[in-house]
Amino acid sequence: MKNFVKEDMSTAYFLMNIKINHENEVIRKIREALESDVMLDFEIQGTFGVYDLVLKITAKSDDELRHVLLEKIKPIDNIQSAITMMVI
Repeated sequence: MKNFVKEDMSTAYFLMNIKINHENEVIRKIREALESDVMLDFEIQGTFGVYDLVLKITAKSDDELRHVLLEKIKPIDNIQSAITMMVI
């Protein structure tokens, strides 16, 4: 990730509602899915309010970001609903 200039990268926030009592499991699965990808930067936090988890992902391009969200995050069990906000 250090090879890229932050301004040239794409960022999205993924706001998730998680099945009750599965928050830690989903956090663990997201970390496992993303930790090995050196071209990504991510941060995940539990929240109080409308959403249970907020995931911030920064990738080298919009296409890579879409791929990560569709192929690595959305298939994770116990995510009941989610909304993606792409940063412009």
